[in-house]
Amino acid sequence: MKNIPILLIAFRLLLGPILIILTYNFGTEIRTELVVLIFLGLLSDIFDGIIARRLGTSSEKLRRMDSQTDLVFWLCVAWCSWILKPEIIIENAFPIALIFIMEALTYVFSFMKFGKETCTHAFLSKLWGITLLLAFVGMIGFGYSGITFSLAIIFGIVGHIDVLLIILILPKWTFDVPSCYHAYLIRNNIPFKKNKLFN
Repeated sequence: MKNIPILLIAFRLLLGPILIILTYNFGTEIRTELVVLIFLGLLSDIFDGIIARRLGTSSEKLRRMDSQTDLVFWLCVAWCSWILKPEIIIENAFPIALIFIMEALTYVFSFMKFGKETCTHAFLSKLWGITLLLAFVGMIGFGYSGITFSLAIIFGIVGHIDVLLIILILPKWTFDVPSCYHAYLIRNNIPFKKNKLFN
């Protein structure tokens, strides 16, 4: 039972390259199958943390593995979107580039301040993950880039601002910080209760 969280992380890590291989080989013929696999990837992301906390096996190492696996998985899904609908990516190059720059900055600032990558698993980042799912399902499953894509961009920008503020406010590296407000509480030694479903 204690190995379930790491198995879910490993599943998601392998799923990313598998999605790319399937997309290159079958393209639009398996849109539905790709969407199902993306949903399975998201579910594995949701439940690895929940199960780890329930089993009492949540640790810094596990949470860092989870964060980096998330990055790899969503980059692979984005690659699939590029393969299937490159025109959508080209049309929205500026906001997409902005998200990538902000993501890079979270790593740069975290390494500069703490000597390791960020691992906040913040609420807004989780919401961004949900909007990313909707955006990619729209693009990969239906060739659509309307409101779902716009929401992913908006939550991506807001979520990254929150993470950058968390990094700025935290006095020392900490994983599973729900928001910049909670980083403020940590900085001032004010206790708060974390939600076991999210952090």
